[in-house]
Amino acid sequence: MKTLFVSALLLACLVPAAVAFGQHEGNPIDELPSYIRKINDWGQRADFSHNGRRILFIEKTYGDAFQLDLASGRVTPVTHHYYHGGYTRALYLANGDILLSGCTDFDAGDPHVNRYDKAELWILDKSLTKPPVRLGMHCFEGPAVSRKNPRIAWTTEHRQYPKTYAKGELRVHVADIVYEDGTPKLANQRLVLSNIDNDFFEKPMSIETQNFVAPDETHITMSVYGAGTVALVNLKTGKVTRVSAIAGHHNEPEGIYPDGKHTLVESSRQFLGKNLRGAVQYIDIWKLSLDGQERWERITHFTDYEGYKSSNPVVSDDGRYIAFQMARHGDPAGVGRGLFLLDIKAMEAARKAGAK
Repeated sequence: MKTLFVSALLLACLVPAAVAFGQHEGNPIDELPSYIRKINDWGQRADFSHNGRRILFIEKTYGDAFQLDLASGRVTPVTHHYYHGGYTRALYLANGDILLSGCTDFDAGDPHVNRYDKAELWILDKSLTKPPVRLGMHCFEGPAVSRKNPRIAWTTEHRQYPKTYAKGELRVHVADIVYEDGTPKLANQRLVLSNIDNDFFEKPMSIETQNFVAPDETHITMSVYGAGTVALVNLKTGKVTRVSAIAGHHNEPEGIYPDGKHTLVESSRQFLGKNLRGAVQYIDIWKLSLDGQERWERITHFTDYEGYKSSNPVVSDDGRYIAFQMARHGDPAGVGRGLFLLDIKAMEAARKAGAK
């Protein structure tokens, strides 16, 4: 998600008049369906461990990373054992190590350069006994991490490399992670595409890597902001394929099913036909087929309650659970106010029985 923090705060004042949204009084927490439960009162940007037993998450933007044990509910710190400037992402690698995006320092007077300009990629050893290793690459917003192989894809942009990138340029890269004497580094790094010389783009647009697509992981999902587009990227050729586009709406793939046939999407499509101003403030979670047939299924209904939204979903490796976060209307993109767990089988059973 690319809405700037300052812009988001301005939108908080502008959007309420754009659409009458919120069919129910109160808040969604008090009326959760039987298949959703709250698992933490705070936190954002969840990621499942490969065995599905833990949730890795960021406490807040530019904060520490934590792990939550789903069986006990116990929350433990991941990045307390060394000094740092705060993180915006924490994701499990295929071997259990943790990929971090963050900085070495923090300026409270100008905090958001740490998200958009200065963020770097790091690998934290799963033993949690030493500081992370710097990979020597900036990262614009979220990287894509393979759940099966030691491979990542990520986006960089002009503000991070102003001497070598054209104004407005963003690039997608892919690389393997290798270990030499126990120290991780990037190998086989290559450029996948640039938004200024790819036939898909009529003009430079903001993009973000999202998820590797199983089973062969030759493609990733990608967001194209400003166009409301969910896209697939061929990592070998750089070809971009449009999966869905909803003009005037926020439509961002976040979290993918382990069979690679569907992705979850943060979308405002429940307000199709409405003239939204700041569509990112009106998002819930939807399921979208990746076969080009645009089969949609709404997963969450938090925007049925005025002042609320849900976002940043991920799917467990066994395809059984979805973890996601709640946010309030006007919160900057990516900000979370608590974590939730959705049981997919229980949802399907409830809906078959006629529940929402």
